[in-house]
Amino acid sequence: RDGDFAEVRIRDTGTGIPVEHRNRIFEQFFTTKDVGKGTGQGLAISRRTIVEKHRGTLTFETELGRGTTFI
Repeated sequence: RDGDFAEVRIRDTGTGIPVEHRNRIFEQFFTTKDVGKGTGQGLAISRRTIVEKHRGTLTFETELGRGTTFI
C-alpha cells in the first residue's frame, strides 16, 4: 500500500533494458525480438490499461546485467 493506492512491483533477473530502448518500451509494436517472436503489444497494453483506463502510473527501474522492476 502506498497511501490510498496499491503499488505492485514485478521484478526479473534478466539483462536489464539497454539505454537506447528505455524511452521506447511502452510504444505499441516496439520489440527487440526477431520477426515472428514478439508483437510489441505487452507493455503497450499494460500502459494503456494502467495509465489511461485506471489513471495509475507505470514506471520501471532497470540495471544492466541485474534486471528490471516494473512499478
